[in-house]
Amino acid sequence: MDAAKQWTVDVFISEHEEERVTRAEARLHTGDRTDLRGIGTARRNPHDQEVPEIGDELAVSRALGDLARRLREATAADIEQLTDEPVRLSG
Repeated sequence: MDAAKQWTVDVFISEHEEERVTRAEARLHTGDRTDLRGIGTARRNPHDQEVPEIGDELAVSRALGDLARRLREATAADIEQLTDEPVRLSG
């Protein structure tokens, strides 16, 4: 049987009503040294209707995108360390 691994991502959301800002942090837990974090924010225009769920969705999507970018960078660094050659991974 092949070995199975489980990685988890915890997402933390904080809403700052007075500043009209939502902040999200996505934390990847791999069980080894590759624990990474991504950050995302969303700002509400003062003229827009207040719908907290929209700010949450946007901030979380940006945090996950940032986390994905950081994971690609960590992967490239690991490959470079093994090969002693520059690596560029595309999206």
